[in-house]
Amino acid sequence: MLLSASTLAILGCIGSADNEVVIYSALDKEFSQPILQEIEQELDVTILPKFDVESNKTVGLVTELIQQRKRPRADIFWNNEVLHTIRLQQLGLLEPWIPDAPSAAAAIPATFKATDGSWTGFAARARVLIVNTTLIPKADDYPDSIFDLADPRWSNQCGMARPLFGTSATHAAVLFDRLGVKAATRWYQQIKSNAVIEGGNRQVAIKVGRGELAFGLTDTDDAMLEIDKGNPVAIVYPDQAESQSGTLLIPNTICLIAGGPNSERARAVVARLLEADIESRLASGASAQFPLNPQVAVTSRANPPASLKVMDADFESAASEWDAAAGKLTEIFSAK
Repeated sequence: MLLSASTLAILGCIGSADNEVVIYSALDKEFSQPILQEIEQELDVTILPKFDVESNKTVGLVTELIQQRKRPRADIFWNNEVLHTIRLQQLGLLEPWIPDAPSAAAAIPATFKATDGSWTGFAARARVLIVNTTLIPKADDYPDSIFDLADPRWSNQCGMARPLFGTSATHAAVLFDRLGVKAATRWYQQIKSNAVIEGGNRQVAIKVGRGELAFGLTDTDDAMLEIDKGNPVAIVYPDQAESQSGTLLIPNTICLIAGGPNSERARAVVARLLEADIESRLASGASAQFPLNPQVAVTSRANPPASLKVMDADFESAASEWDAAAGKLTEIFSAK
């Protein structure tokens, strides 16, 4: 009994070491791990990351965080989108982050921050159209709006990911919030009848790159992978006309888990992740993220137009309507 008690005590100390910070990361391991390893050295902390896998997107990590709510194991959640971060916020599982000193995060626009300080957005991806330039050789013929996905002209020639996970779900939540339930439901019904529905954004980009689809809706990082492979594709930033709503940017989000085992160290890691040089690296790297901090001089490798019109999105409002939207979308995209 004494041996068992001693063993448990030792394990307890190991699990709550003062210099350990546990991070759950939904950003792909190849992008986030090198950054976390460097921060370990800079701050003299031991970062214990748990990475998402492509099969369950962000949902698996969020489910774990909810299940652990009475005894959190994670200190930080680095999400590659925002919808499910706000879900945690609404459940009261996040701890507002108020920096002890002036922070680079102060310059990030309010649109990409929680109203209560519980999450901060950075390094966004754009929701774009990827076009096969062999199938559509003339730029004047390129689709220029997400609403072209429902245009009968492109029947069975365009594609979109099922909008129930990841950035596709966040995009859907924003559209339901902006258009209203009836209009958004009708539009997604039209897409279901008109477009090829894929399991994820990556699959959409691959099919366009192969010439199996003329165009599709995806994220900039997936589109850039097709460009880097030398496939005949182009990126179109949709809805740029004066009468249109603009292109949606979906940020990575960083947040502290309420009651995390080492919140003091975690605050320093969060502050470091939100420094301008991290956004610079993510912009120039393979993932081609969009810096949200206006102090960052580096632009995304995806090279958006200098005058990119960005959609005005209220992410917290959109997230509050997600359950109703998800119900409608499940009906539409589960129907045979």
